[in-house]
Amino acid sequence: MVGQVAADETRDGVALTNLDQPLFDGAGATKRDLVDYLDAVRERIIPALRDRALSVIRVRPGQQPFMQKNLPKYAPDWMESVSLWADASRRQVTYALCNDRRTLLWFANQRAVEYHPALFVGDHATHLILDLDPPEDSDAFSLAVRGAFLVHQALADAGLTGAVKTSGAKGVHVFVPIEAGTVVEDLAAATRAVAARAERIDPALATTAFIREDREGKVFLDSTRAGGATVAAAYSPRIRPGVPVSFPVAWDDLDQVAPGDFTVHTAPGLLKGDPWAESMPAPQRLPDDLVAEGHTIPVARVQAMHEGKRRARARREE
Repeated sequence: MVGQVAADETRDGVALTNLDQPLFDGAGATKRDLVDYLDAVRERIIPALRDRALSVIRVRPGQQPFMQKNLPKYAPDWMESVSLWADASRRQVTYALCNDRRTLLWFANQRAVEYHPALFVGDHATHLILDLDPPEDSDAFSLAVRGAFLVHQALADAGLTGAVKTSGAKGVHVFVPIEAGTVVEDLAAATRAVAARAERIDPALATTAFIREDREGKVFLDSTRAGGATVAAAYSPRIRPGVPVSFPVAWDDLDQVAPGDFTVHTAPGLLKGDPWAESMPAPQRLPDDLVAEGHTIPVARVQAMHEGKRRARARREE
C-alpha cells in the first residue's frame, strides 16, 4: 500500500523495517543490531521496565535524538498504557507500559534507543537512587567509580546496601530497594542525606553542588532522582558512539571495568542469568536518623533556583 514500508521481517507479530540502516551517526551499529540486542536481553530488561510509565529517547535518520513520553496515536491498540498527570507540562500524559516482548520490539522498530522508566510502580516508589556524574575529564569514569564507593560506604554506615551499574555514558548508578509505602518526601530526604554523608567522607572528590560551576571538577552526587525523575534502565542502550548499554556490575568488579566494555554488540555474550535482579538486595526500611537528617538539607533544585536568582541580582547591581 502507498505510504507503507515493506517489513524486512516479523517477530512476535511486529513488523520490523529498514533494519540495515545505520542506527545514528557514529553508532557503529544498525537498526538491526538494536533490535537483535533488545530481543536478546528481553528477559532481563522487561522486568526492569514492567508496570513503569516509560519514556524513551528515539533517534530518526538525519534528526537529533528526542525524548518521547506521550504514547503516539498510531501505537497498536494491544499496547498497555497508563495515564498520569505531568507537573512539568501541566497535562495528562499517556505513557506506555513495556510489559512484553512485542512492545519492546515495537519500540525498537520506532528507533527507541534509550529506555527511561519511572521510579514508581503504581503509587509506590521502589528505590533510593544516586546518580554519580563525573566532570568532563579523560579519567571521568574512574572518578565516578570512586564516588560510587563513597556512596557504598555511606550506605553501609547507615545499615543499607544497594546494587550498582554503569550508566552507559560516563557515570554510575546506585540503586537501593526500599520498603513499599515509603513516603516520597522521606525518600527524597534520605537520598539527600546519603549524598551529604558520602560527600563528607571525601569532600575533595565528591560534591552535592547542584550548580555545575560550583562543582570544581568533582564528582556530582546527584540526589534529585526521587519523585518524578527517570533513570536509564539496566540494560538500556545509550545514544553514544558504539552504543554502550547500562550494565550491572558487582561492587568488587566496579573498578575493573569501563563503559565501553558493554555495548549492544558485546553485552549479550557477557550475560549469565540476570545480574541486575540477582545483585539487588531485598527492600529495606530507611533509617529514621537518615530521613531526619535529609529533611534539614535543602532540596537541591530549589536551592539552586534561589541561588541563581541571587547571583543574577548581584550581577545586575555590579
